[in-house]
Amino acid sequence: MIFRVKQGFIASALLTVVGLFAACEQPTNLNTTVNSNANNAAPITAASPAATPRAENPRAEANLPVTLPVLDAMFADESFAGELKSKLGLTDEQIGRLQTISREAVGNLSELETDESTGSTTEAVKRAQEQIRSVVGEDKAAQLAGLVRERWQQGSFDETAANEPPKSNSVPTDTRIVVNAPAYRMDLFKDGQLVRSYKIGIGYPEFPLPTGLRKAETLIFNPTWTPPDEPWVKGKIQPGKKVEAGSALNPLGPIKIPIGSPSLIHGGKNPARLGGFASHGCVGLTNEQVQQVALDLAQLTGTQVTAEDAKNYLKNKTETKNVKLSQPIPVELRYETIVVEDGKLKIFRDVYERGTNTEENLRAVLQAQGVAYDSLSEQERAKISEALKQMARDPAGNPVEAMPAGSVNNNSNKNVKETKTIKGAKEATIEIAALKGKGYPVAVDLNTGGKSAKPLGTNTGKNANTGNTNASGQNKRF
Repeated sequence: MIFRVKQGFIASALLTVVGLFAACEQPTNLNTTVNSNANNAAPITAASPAATPRAENPRAEANLPVTLPVLDAMFADESFAGELKSKLGLTDEQIGRLQTISREAVGNLSELETDESTGSTTEAVKRAQEQIRSVVGEDKAAQLAGLVRERWQQGSFDETAANEPPKSNSVPTDTRIVVNAPAYRMDLFKDGQLVRSYKIGIGYPEFPLPTGLRKAETLIFNPTWTPPDEPWVKGKIQPGKKVEAGSALNPLGPIKIPIGSPSLIHGGKNPARLGGFASHGCVGLTNEQVQQVALDLAQLTGTQVTAEDAKNYLKNKTETKNVKLSQPIPVELRYETIVVEDGKLKIFRDVYERGTNTEENLRAVLQAQGVAYDSLSEQERAKISEALKQMARDPAGNPVEAMPAGSVNNNSNKNVKETKTIKGAKEATIEIAALKGKGYPVAVDLNTGGKSAKPLGTNTGKNANTGNTNASGQNKRF
């Protein structure tokens, strides 16, 4: 999740989501910097994943959701208002009105953990379209949305692999982190071998986890948080008053790991929030998980940070420590709802409503594995068709439909709340004989929120439970 934080510098304009009091932030000013680099660590190459056809619907990238809170986050960078004036020709009055409506949208949001509201990305985008058009008109609204998407997509992309962007449904050949949002799963790879998996919480539909190739360079122990003077700062939290690390009011947990604007990997989450919506644009973990992730990344990068070191860092909660990894590690953020995993076809819920659960995309995923859709049995195709239909639904259970260009609705932005729950199954698993032995690896040593003290490489077994299955039927088998 992401915070708008105005400190010694202005947070990047590429924030996907606005800073809420249980959200993420850009790195704070650090009291101590620790460079724990191994002298002879082998460099991590940003080798591209194996080439496979891109199966995602172009709509998923061409129409990144522009909501009012996203717009509000863009205004965190002072240069954004200047671009609206120079590139779009907006007046100071129009820019001021945009700032007001986006700020008010944030003020109306609630982060109560007991909230059971359900909504959708589409609804949030429609509300934004309507209000932005009322300020700048139809043509300028379209241009503004394009500018926001351009800045969003550029957010700290890993330049070492910029010429070879991530491919769909591929297995890395290098050392990297892979996060697939609709699977609620984060994987750590070493030299192309999956060594650990984590069950995670993802961004709410109104504040989606972005996609793209980024990198992690720093482990930040005991992060503090200084709430800005915003309308959503209320209750026990006071604007401008620093919230110490370890405080129940600090949403970041004991460790945060910046992965490029707009996101972090950080702790502070209740285990019950994993496997669902839990953040404002970040990878959410429990405190125990994020401590293990920090040690895993240190080991993967050859950085000299032991469990005892981490324990000592966390003892003194008033001292923030910035531990620089000996070398950056690529972080690949994916949105893949159709995955071949260890010989099985998995179709995940299209929770961000990107229109990815289609037969066209399904055919491309199968083709990448050397399997033709038309070669499947009639029974297998029938199961796939039913699974695609059931998983092509928004969090409230409504069918996902492409948003018509220029569409609006008459919903006001009053009392808008983050979507916290998902109605119905989150994934479907289909047994396909022709896929035996193919696909992305099953989860390894899956950490579902508890403690995990085993060093990487000591676990030889695999855990096929992705954390999305429960007694209420969250995983359907066909």
